[in-house]
Amino acid sequence: MSDLKPVRIIAFPGAPNLPTFAAIEEGYFTDEGLAVELALTASSVAQAERTAAGEFDIVFTAFDNVVAYGEGQGAAADGVDPDYVVLTGATQLELAIVTAPEVKAYADLKGRSIALDALTTGFAFVLFDMMEKSGLGRDDVTFAAVGATPQRWQSVKAGDHAATLTIEPFTSIAKRSGFNVLDVSSNHFASYQGGTIAARRAYTAENPETVKAFIRAYLKGLAWTLDPANRETGAALLQSRMPDIQPAAVPSIMASLLSPRSGLTPGAHILPDGMRTVLDLRSRYGKGGKVLTDIEKYLDLSFFEAVAGGK
Repeated sequence: MSDLKPVRIIAFPGAPNLPTFAAIEEGYFTDEGLAVELALTASSVAQAERTAAGEFDIVFTAFDNVVAYGEGQGAAADGVDPDYVVLTGATQLELAIVTAPEVKAYADLKGRSIALDALTTGFAFVLFDMMEKSGLGRDDVTFAAVGATPQRWQSVKAGDHAATLTIEPFTSIAKRSGFNVLDVSSNHFASYQGGTIAARRAYTAENPETVKAFIRAYLKGLAWTLDPANRETGAALLQSRMPDIQPAAVPSIMASLLSPRSGLTPGAHILPDGMRTVLDLRSRYGKGGKVLTDIEKYLDLSFFEAVAGGK
């Protein structure tokens, strides 16, 4: 019988999972006494519902999702509370507006449908802001809640919708499939906290040593991923875990992933300015008219700081 402690993780599909893949492959979780089970979510709503039901311990999710549920603004049904708290940073995610081949300007989206994960999440707010800055009103288009990036990309590929937001590797897959990248979020935001590593607050209180062990192993996987000596091996690992990636797209996917401007954050540090950008967008576009300014209420960095201090 294994002495390893099970840790259940839920994440969105995408290239930012490579440090977790590496930590699994290189045995870093096992070295910390952990047996991780990684599940991929179909949407932010499903992720919140399943986490609230106690199915998962560690959650790779957008910082805005943590804020939304913390403020009672989550996209799931009323009463769903995943009890999220941020443990570390993960990515300054670059979101791309991928469009059908005939859509080459914002104006070409008028009267068309755009696929989103959900209509009240932070990535939707990023899109609203990019549209507003580019002269396209929200009333000029329609929006559909489709789910996570793979489902959204497939809906645009199938012609069901004219555009969606993507992350890597789906941005590069779309480009190589003849679809356009109309714009990217990094053109509009100097800093944006995309992904974070979060957990249920109750789980962290009950399992502090496990949380620290998880962070230690993840940080080793992140360091391995960011080490130039492992670039080719990392690319092969990503392809093995995400077989839909065309070999020709790998260089651009890895370049984006390894850039702190559009991918993984070295050291998994949080981006305070990027978090304030998230709060500003939710203050402007979120329901209830709340003005949000305090990033600290969504964080518990004590475990990360303990690991950094060698504890």
